[in-house]
Amino acid sequence: MSGMLVIATAYLLGSIPSALLMGRIRRNVDIRDLGAGNMGAANVIQHIGLWEGIVVGLADIAKGSAAILIARAMDVSSPWVLGAGIGALLGHNFPVSAGFKGGKGSATALGVFLVLAPGETAAALGIMAIPYLATRNFAFSIAVGFTILPFLIWFVQASIVIALYSLAIVLFIGVRSLPNAGNARPTLWKRRQDSGDAPRE
Repeated sequence: MSGMLVIATAYLLGSIPSALLMGRIRRNVDIRDLGAGNMGAANVIQHIGLWEGIVVGLADIAKGSAAILIARAMDVSSPWVLGAGIGALLGHNFPVSAGFKGGKGSATALGVFLVLAPGETAAALGIMAIPYLATRNFAFSIAVGFTILPFLIWFVQASIVIALYSLAIVLFIGVRSLPNAGNARPTLWKRRQDSGDAPRE
């Protein structure tokens, strides 16, 4: 029963629609109707504002981290702890609070791994900065960071279970992201250029 309670709690945490709430509060819009339609921080940055997107991103990260921390606090076995991360991710992607139409889960997954593998996740974030500085493509940079993460976990922790777990989550996010890959505008800079608001040299 404790394990099922952990999963249910994680799912409900993941279902908190932070991007949707921010869109309603700041612009009275449904963020899922804008841009790529993703209910996540990047879409909020592109269509609502930078600081609003940062708040949403931090909230989504917190959902994933809280799910794992709550599971550990309830002293359930490792499979249930890992299941809590999956529960939070599914909650974000298919939130009961928003008609089961949510985001892709990158930030929520990041929150999960910041607890499960903090050092490896920090290293992946550092590596992620390299393609971002080179291309200014946020979506591509996230893909690079998440692709490298399972290998970092396997190399550092020597845990095939956590490595395969992270790989499964990365593949899930990748599959979820494919339908909108060609429609997303990945950077705030690009949005400003499109609107004619880019800073002048």
